[in-house]
Amino acid sequence: MLIVRRVEALGKFLDSDDGKNLLVGYKRAANILRDEEKRDKQSYAGAPDAKLFAAPEEKALAKAIETAEQEVASALKKEDFAAAMAAMAKLRKPVDSFFDKITVNVEDKKLRENRLKLLDRIRAATRTVADFSRIEG
Repeated sequence: MLIVRRVEALGKFLDSDDGKNLLVGYKRAANILRDEEKRDKQSYAGAPDAKLFAAPEEKALAKAIETAEQEVASALKKEDFAAAMAAMAKLRKPVDSFFDKITVNVEDKKLRENRLKLLDRIRAATRTVADFSRIEG
């Protein structure tokens, strides 16, 4: 029963501090994206441009997402849902740090768009494990 194992692993993850805080970070990213995509009438999907990262928190988050995506993909191939959740847990600190230090909606249009694309990477990375938009919390 793969679905049962996946749900159990997700439940344990969401009961942890890392899981709860990552869910908060995900929701914050998703809300900003939803609002900005609606306002701008465009999607911010796509890879951000690493050359435009102006702050260490942006670079750290991009690297953490890349690593998590690779680890999650490997874990899911093995149907190791606990390992997939552990990989997602590693995003918590870079996501928290990003939101603590970075203003997404800045005047510089290219920088703003790049930061929104980085937020989309958070949204996309979490979707490989579960649809966090459907999780209350």
